[in-house]
Amino acid sequence: MTSGIKALYFSLALAGLAGFTSVQAAPEKADAPQASSTQSSTKTAPAAKPGAQAETLVSINRASAEELASSMNGVGLKKAQAIVSYRTEFGPFKTLDQLQEVPGMGASLVERNLGRIKL
Repeated sequence: MTSGIKALYFSLALAGLAGFTSVQAAPEKADAPQASSTQSSTKTAPAAKPGAQAETLVSINRASAEELASSMNGVGLKKAQAIVSYRTEFGPFKTLDQLQEVPGMGASLVERNLGRIKL
């Protein structure tokens, strides 16, 4: 009787191991197409960005706070309103680096957005 129970446990263990192996094999196959599609989309994304950037350049001298907030990376409505307020108080920006004088706009934030803004 104990040998029958041992045989049952052994067969269940083998069946479970076989099922576990097939379950593990399925995600690897599913991940492979996703990885290649991610790589292909990554390869196409840089090609699409230059054209998209040319279309989405926002003028820091003419854009509204909403346009600035939606176009600039890391700039929310509050910082965008600070840009507009600075522009209203001191006049139009003469250089893109002058944007660093706006409260809350650091050098790294300005550098990050140089490809998205124009005068």
